[in-house]
Amino acid sequence: MTNDLDNTLHGRFLRGAGLSPDRVAIRDGDRSITYREAHELCLTWAGSLLRACTDAPKAIGVLTDKGADAYLGILSALFCGVPVVPIQPDFPVDRIRQMLKAADVSALITDDRGHRLLPDVLDPGEAEALPVLRVGAGATSGIRADAGSALGEPRPANSSDAAYILFTSGSTGRPKGVVVTHGNLGHYFRTLEALYEFTPDDVFAQLVDPTFDIAFFDMFGAWGCGGRLVAVPARAFRAMPEFLGTEGITIWYSTPAAISVLARRGALGDNTFPTLRLSLFCGEALLAGDALAWQRAAPASRLENLWGLTETTVHCSAYRWSSQASPAECLNGIVPLGQVHRGHEWFLRDGEGREHPAEGEICIRGPQVTPGYLDPEDDRERFVEHNSRRWFRTGDRARLAPNGDLLFLGRTDNQVQIQGVRIELSEIDHHVLQFDGVKDVVTVTRQVDGRPEMVVFYTGTPSRPADFARQLLRTLPQVMVPRHYLHLDEMPLTRNNKSDRRALMRLADDLDHEAVH
Repeated sequence: MTNDLDNTLHGRFLRGAGLSPDRVAIRDGDRSITYREAHELCLTWAGSLLRACTDAPKAIGVLTDKGADAYLGILSALFCGVPVVPIQPDFPVDRIRQMLKAADVSALITDDRGHRLLPDVLDPGEAEALPVLRVGAGATSGIRADAGSALGEPRPANSSDAAYILFTSGSTGRPKGVVVTHGNLGHYFRTLEALYEFTPDDVFAQLVDPTFDIAFFDMFGAWGCGGRLVAVPARAFRAMPEFLGTEGITIWYSTPAAISVLARRGALGDNTFPTLRLSLFCGEALLAGDALAWQRAAPASRLENLWGLTETTVHCSAYRWSSQASPAECLNGIVPLGQVHRGHEWFLRDGEGREHPAEGEICIRGPQVTPGYLDPEDDRERFVEHNSRRWFRTGDRARLAPNGDLLFLGRTDNQVQIQGVRIELSEIDHHVLQFDGVKDVVTVTRQVDGRPEMVVFYTGTPSRPADFARQLLRTLPQVMVPRHYLHLDEMPLTRNNKSDRRALMRLADDLDHEAVH
């Protein structure tokens, strides 16, 4: 195994710093930080933390809000040569406590808001023993960042070492820690650089919280080429064309839900995003109508639909959108997932656990796939043996198109059986979207007398359930036509701007029979 800086995630920052030492690496509101300044600051933070640790830290948590302090904290943790664990202060206290324990976090970087949480997430003995570097303008306690303790250079790491640990929801009700290595990320970024040819003139929009792995694309995609990372505040969604134009944003990466948010605010007119050269979407299904709307707003941009999970290192397949050809290639109005990154193998697994030639759950192995979870017990649920090799079960179902593209069918848990008929909920979404005035659709199920019933949530113009049923019966069999439709002003979203299916399922469960109509 290699043990150097060139093959580490933080080595990408060093490469960018060599290309653009006096250019801006981070812009957050009125705050601009050059590569040289960020490098010196992170060496100081890393050295100060290491000096305060009695033993070599096993992992360093970064408990901060999204922004410059979070980015610098993540880089400082990596400079220590140990994995970083980003933590959002908005998480429930019990979840933060579970994350700290599961990842064996032995030092913390916090901003003022994160620091105020420590009495609630740490026992008194832990609070006294755990080194905490408090950063930000109001920092008056904790470890002092001392330039005299600065490292001479960042610590190296092996390609098999964890670079970051992110937590996903687990079926057991506790968060599952996903280990992503420097080697995983090395293959990922080499693939992207060959595809997209990033340059020091690129400006990356940073939209999501660092607990969502798209943020690592933003940070280290920008820093690996000497480009600029720009934190996008929530208020920018009120005037996104102006924000992107003022900042000169060239690269956008978000969930598809952001398209609907911007459309509602009237931001997707003709050529409203002229500076974009690359638009990437991942995290949930991208609808053809949304892709067309975005392409009109950013006609000079290359638009791609990406697919992957935290366990496959951000994303591991890509499909390039064409306004002329792609609508005909969509399945149920969903843009194809495309083809898997080179160097990986995959197969489709049917409901009996056998390989299927045309349709099933995507199982994958290769250089971007996590070596496993923090808790080996979690591996049993998601890893399987097939042909004497270990494969990761993604939970996403797909159909193989004649041209080799994967077409998204939905999650394995988004398929429901009603009266013996298997129904893909994404297909219901597609047909409801054809209704005049409907903007967004999410179909979920609820249990009534032990049987599943479909509930359709939609935004746009309210309509009568009978009108929906009448139109759907023209294209769907009776058993596939939902009985219940609920209009919402806006779809609930998770912190990472994905449609919050769990919130909708809770809402469906809480409604009595008549209220759903």
